[in-house]
Amino acid sequence: MPFETRLTQEMIDRFTASGDWGTETFYDLLCERVAMHPGREAVVDPHGRVTYGELKDKVDRTAAFLRAQGIGPGDVVTIQLPNWVEFFYVFFALELLGAVANKISPDFRGREVDFILQFSNSRAYVCAREFKGFDYPAMVRGLMPGLTNLKFICVVDGDASEDTVSLAQGLETTEPLAAEDRVRMDANEVYRMAFTSGTTGNPKNVLHSFNTTLPALRYISRDMEATEDDVFLIYLPIGLNWGYLILTQALMLGARIVLLDRFTGRAALELIEREKVTFIATAPASIIAMLNEPDLESFDVSSLRVVITGGASCPVETLREFGRRMSGRLIELYGMLEDGYHTYTRFVDDPEEVNGTIGRCVEGMGLRLLDPDGNDVGPGEQGEIAAFGPSVHLGYNKNPGANAEAFTEDGWFRTGDLGEFADGKGNVRIVGRSKEIINRGGKKFFPREVEEILYTHPKVLHAAMVGVPDPRLGERNCLCLIPKDGADATLEEFVDFLSGEVATYKLPERLEIFEELPFTPTGKLQRFVLADQVLKRIEAEPG
Repeated sequence: MPFETRLTQEMIDRFTASGDWGTETFYDLLCERVAMHPGREAVVDPHGRVTYGELKDKVDRTAAFLRAQGIGPGDVVTIQLPNWVEFFYVFFALELLGAVANKISPDFRGREVDFILQFSNSRAYVCAREFKGFDYPAMVRGLMPGLTNLKFICVVDGDASEDTVSLAQGLETTEPLAAEDRVRMDANEVYRMAFTSGTTGNPKNVLHSFNTTLPALRYISRDMEATEDDVFLIYLPIGLNWGYLILTQALMLGARIVLLDRFTGRAALELIEREKVTFIATAPASIIAMLNEPDLESFDVSSLRVVITGGASCPVETLREFGRRMSGRLIELYGMLEDGYHTYTRFVDDPEEVNGTIGRCVEGMGLRLLDPDGNDVGPGEQGEIAAFGPSVHLGYNKNPGANAEAFTEDGWFRTGDLGEFADGKGNVRIVGRSKEIINRGGKKFFPREVEEILYTHPKVLHAAMVGVPDPRLGERNCLCLIPKDGADATLEEFVDFLSGEVATYKLPERLEIFEELPFTPTGKLQRFVLADQVLKRIEAEPG
């Protein structure tokens, strides 16, 4: 299917001249790595170990298998898989058919999956037969009467059934796709799509090419000094953007990849010790989980070289505790599905100086802080973070309104995040998202400011502030809390703790205790979901 994108000849010329765009695809990279070291271990997942040579063979067989099911150029295939090696097989096989991969989180359920399959016009759906007790084929089987373009369900494990095909069986009987049957995709073609994570409740379909993907991987490998000798632990969902980018970065380098499909702090620590992991991409919630493992000090984590945290702002106190108790350099990163990696801290930075910032702009990318009219803000002022560069997406699929809103006339992408320059070196501090502002009686503030202080309280494991409707003030402040170790907590003690630290209009006026908060799989807090959960509690109260 053809896609309308924002790609222009001017963009092609500009980024080709800079050396960021070329003709390389991911299958090209895979073939290069196999030629260099076919016997090197490529992937460790919960079910086994696969070498680079075996990985390419399975990709070629998967391509032939899917071609036999009718998948061809322009077809969209939605992949909903845990962190298993079969994701590699399917995702990279689609390139050989000229098809487009649409990857989604294994956490998504009926309503979300139905919307995604409909909007993307997916021709096939690839899934696990079962994961964490959930029956994926049954879910999509129930949706198929309304999915006129969806032709089949493919399970990667187990046997085929009356209404599914089995990749596991297909790999046993299908020969690798012949070279003459391979489609050669252009590096500027749309080869992957994904939907925004829904922190505001309005997912959009983002389009990327090989050329908008590879620069981000090269930049971060350059600045994090990553090589083929690194061992990447991936527990972020590879069906979502950051997990996927780390996966493809490791593949590009020819490094070793360790996949974890069920994250716990202990499981991650065990793999770090056993596999001598050197490189992790993570979210603050996962770092907190590891730091709260009772016997953390009993694990050998000395192999860790780089731990990158992103997806959500990491509390400064968590950054400091990591520095005291873990190995490796902790890097703060900022990026998104739409623009890859935009800023991060560096090895040469003094951690205390950059704590609480997202670092400075990646060399090769552009960063501006804009006011609502698209003008650069002055020194010391807050503005919307805007991005420009070779890894910025090709646009939102079938959404001209969103494209017009997101891009300035001269091609800068407006992220929706608000920031300020923290110093004269270009380090940026996130102050919030434009849609997260709490407006209490006309006085507006970003909840992150209060949350940073709350994370220094000994009873706080996770804290989030949301606004709840109020007939007089518009909104009042509600503190949503997960206490450490089930500790007792009262509103009064947190008001006392914050008093004198923030303005009185920023103090919590209601306390809600939770066992878990609604994070996306990449660790972003879904404030709109949390606010809705609080509202339902309020509505259920008697009288």
